[in-house]
Amino acid sequence: MNDRAFAALFVLATWWLSTIVVLRAVWLERSTHRWSGAVASVVGVAGLFGVFWSARVESKPAAYVSFGSALAVWGWHELSFLLGLVTGPRKLPCPPDATGWRRFAYATSAVIHHEVALALTMMLVATLTWGQPNQLGTQTFLVLWVMRLSAKLNVFLGVRNLTEQFVPAHLRYLRTYFRRARLNPLMPVSLLAGTIVVARLGRDALASGGTELFVVERVLVTSILALAVLEHVFLTLPVPDAVLWSWATRTRRGRQASTTEPLTDLTVEAP
Repeated sequence: MNDRAFAALFVLATWWLSTIVVLRAVWLERSTHRWSGAVASVVGVAGLFGVFWSARVESKPAAYVSFGSALAVWGWHELSFLLGLVTGPRKLPCPPDATGWRRFAYATSAVIHHEVALALTMMLVATLTWGQPNQLGTQTFLVLWVMRLSAKLNVFLGVRNLTEQFVPAHLRYLRTYFRRARLNPLMPVSLLAGTIVVARLGRDALASGGTELFVVERVLVTSILALAVLEHVFLTLPVPDAVLWSWATRTRRGRQASTTEPLTDLTVEAP
């Protein structure tokens, strides 16, 4: 197997596995969440050290360490959000009559602590790698941060496939800030911009003049960006991608459905 194929498969495997780990941790009993958060914090701090160390090393193993470390830091933030540990000061549903900037202000208040934490971590990662030869950790976290922010804005503005069944019970109020719509003005921009960057990076990865290290770095960052663009595509489709993850949460979701009050569709329909 050549370097390009191995790097692409590495990204696919780590992306899928890390998503499964986060979902499983979130859908365990609430009594386990504090322990899950503690373990995730240890992994996240280790990821920061990994980013710091690998930034100073120019080698293919260091590239994989850098990518994996950035993904570990990202997973730390994702888990802390889904566990409800770092969200925002507002923990109430969106008022039914809220529209426009008022609705945006409510939605921002519901997640602002998480957004600030991500922005500060992005600055920390950039600082840890500043002036160093291996910038893959910073590039990976930047891609994840920008594309997740794009996904959140698109879900707020309106998409067809919300996959809101993965929102745990303690965050049910967040669903009131989602909107279901065929398309919103931001989605074409997100898809076009993401596709253009994937094409440019992919061209560099496939070029024959680069070193083996350069090729591996380009394939790693291109692959994770391509997956993020694909997630945006799934948001626009009537067929959900939930089948990829539903088995990881099915048992716990079934127990929650039987012990909580009936849940109506809390999402907002676009006019």
